[in-house]
Amino acid sequence: MKKFVTLQIVFSLFLLVSCEKDPMPDEVTRTDVSGFVQKGPFINGTDISVAELTDELTPTGKMFSSQIMDNKGTFDIQNIELASPFVELKANGFYFNEVANDNSPAQLTLFALADVTETSDINVNVFSNLEKNRVQYLVSGGMNFKEAKQQAQSEILSIFEIGNEGITDSELLDISKPGDGNAALLAASVILQGYLPVSELSELLANISTDIREDGVLNSSQLGTTLINNARTINLAEIRQNLALKYETLGLTTTVPDFEKYVNQFIENTDFEFTAFIEYPPTGKHGLNLLDPEKTNYTNGTYSLRAILPAGTSLKVEIRGRNWMFPGEQEDTGWLVGEWNMADTSRIFTSKRIGDLDFEMRLNDFGEPSPFPIKIEFYENEEHTRTKNLYLN
Repeated sequence: MKKFVTLQIVFSLFLLVSCEKDPMPDEVTRTDVSGFVQKGPFINGTDISVAELTDELTPTGKMFSSQIMDNKGTFDIQNIELASPFVELKANGFYFNEVANDNSPAQLTLFALADVTETSDINVNVFSNLEKNRVQYLVSGGMNFKEAKQQAQSEILSIFEIGNEGITDSELLDISKPGDGNAALLAASVILQGYLPVSELSELLANISTDIREDGVLNSSQLGTTLINNARTINLAEIRQNLALKYETLGLTTTVPDFEKYVNQFIENTDFEFTAFIEYPPTGKHGLNLLDPEKTNYTNGTYSLRAILPAGTSLKVEIRGRNWMFPGEQEDTGWLVGEWNMADTSRIFTSKRIGDLDFEMRLNDFGEPSPFPIKIEFYENEEHTRTKNLYLN
């Protein structure tokens, strides 16, 4: 009889302790979760899931799955049964790349954390993705979910030199609508994207998330350099046009937000180092490089017209003067050769691609050296950057 009483007490204590440790409330509620997944808009067929989380943001094991239903990135998951208000959304699929003006060739995964008691309209985007690890870290240290979200968003905005005043929660932002918050989201989206392939964008997002997890500060100068290189080489006017036309083809009347001001603000204020300069090596496969900024004096002979262009850059050089020529048949040089301008004895060479461009050039004074230099005008990324005077001795 004593043994039975002892076992009964132990079992009762076990039930009491188990109830005290259970973080989940007994009440189960039904809700709908809907919104948009955007880098540019994710396309029809993208997989999306909603996972229930405890108040410590650990999975309960309950998950609901669906797919995006159109090319606007729209999803709507109905009648979800939740015992906790905290959820993690995960979207994995192809998206419209607003920089390249085309659908991505590979799939990208983005996340969002949200409290469904605050809103059931939850958008998934690069801000919601970047803040995920930071929010989890802050909550694990005792901060409540709402405060953790606000702090993480503020820290992420500061990476892009954007203040958080007047900007709503990340999961409420929409790149297809006007407003400062939406403009900030689009600015960050295009800065992160740049001309990176999907694999490198995915790696960049993951590395930034890991870097800022514990202190909210982007400490990696390499990651920061990638951001400023992207920001300074993308074409903002083309991005605006690409998005406007994309939404128009989807039958939507949208206003692309004023994202350009935030991209320019980032360029002007960031301390990250820009390194995506066009290079002009001293030599090429045909000899000394006529574009080498350190050399001005040459003799009769064969030379290279060589430049190395990083992703997102373009180059145009105008050569004016006499005593220079080139072989007519050259393959895979990377240069588009313009027509000869008799009026000012000039010809324009324009880059056709990025990477290493090399063209064979020849200098010959025909026994009568010119007292006037050959002038080379440089236009990098459509802006005139310098003039080189080339002397034939």
